[in-house]
Amino acid sequence: MILLALLVAGGAFYPQLSLPLQADSNMQPVQHIDILKGTQPTYLFSAGIDGEIFPAFANYSSLQRPNERQIGTFIVTVSNSTDSTLKAKVSVQVPGWSDKEIQNVEVDAGEVRKLLFAPTFLPRLYRNHEIAPATAELQVTDPIGKPLFTDTASVRLRSADDIYWGKDFKFAPFIASWVTPHDPRVEAVLARAKEFMPARRLPGYEEWKSPDQQRASTFTQAKAIYRALQQSGISYVKSSLTFGRNPDVSERVRLPGESIAQQSANCIDGVVMFASLFENLGMKPVVVLVPGHAYVGVRESEDSDDYLYIETAITGRGATFENAVRAAERGIAKHDDKDVRRIRIALARDSGIYPMPGPGHDSRHLTEETESEVASSQVGH
Repeated sequence: MILLALLVAGGAFYPQLSLPLQADSNMQPVQHIDILKGTQPTYLFSAGIDGEIFPAFANYSSLQRPNERQIGTFIVTVSNSTDSTLKAKVSVQVPGWSDKEIQNVEVDAGEVRKLLFAPTFLPRLYRNHEIAPATAELQVTDPIGKPLFTDTASVRLRSADDIYWGKDFKFAPFIASWVTPHDPRVEAVLARAKEFMPARRLPGYEEWKSPDQQRASTFTQAKAIYRALQQSGISYVKSSLTFGRNPDVSERVRLPGESIAQQSANCIDGVVMFASLFENLGMKPVVVLVPGHAYVGVRESEDSDDYLYIETAITGRGATFENAVRAAERGIAKHDDKDVRRIRIALARDSGIYPMPGPGHDSRHLTEETESEVASSQVGH
């Protein structure tokens, strides 16, 4: 991995995500400040992070109500230097890539207001796996539709695989966007994993069981999932290179469906893949970051603070599940607590970070190969 090597002792981090997030670059909250008087309002249009749009952020922001957003895909700064209140309709769109978001705005005389826009992007964005150019359009009209101002901004759309960690891994909780429990390929793996279970069941925690029984069941289910992935041929391929600005704080992370289809995963790819499988079963996964590496964990019982940790990078080496557990325990234990960062997926969900949409979320986008794989898994192959 590229970025996990940047983790340093004492760096700022959010082991438990708590909004509001502090924004980088032009991802700013709404502000109101006094300005000098002039003859007409002015508008400033800015996009993404240094002009680049990351799909995980765009998806998160588009799911928030405009007045509740912490970050935006676009910012329109309205400076009303006149003597009267400005009333206008402001819209933002990326033609061919997004819908149009419209906000009605009132800006008092002598004030500046920053509007956060997050138009909903089309599936095309989440199928895009390379940096792509696009043009964003800003339109401002009065309440009855008379044009007041137009502008465009050149943007670069980052690959759907690209995560922006931010300085000191400020945005690490967004790794939860890559945890995609409902991807058909994830569910196909679970269909295979159940064949390694007693009575061919993957029941999750089961509330009626005691904590000790849940703990034993969690170990057995995790082992079955590990064996199913091992049998599928998953092995380590680094493949973290990406393109664009801020390469020291961004990285490629495969979505689980890609890793399963390609039978390839580096450590963080493997972590989000296992986390997706656990979350699908209603279990509670955690992503663990240490300097230079990542592990996955799953809560041993529903109400326990204890986790079963797994070293996912050795899945393809023929290592037993027990060895993978011991390797994770040793790997985490050798680091000081302050260097171990844990991202609880359930907590990220509570904060509004949901799975990124993708081709695997829509059966219309399944390839014939995937349809065959899902069908065969459902009959126990």
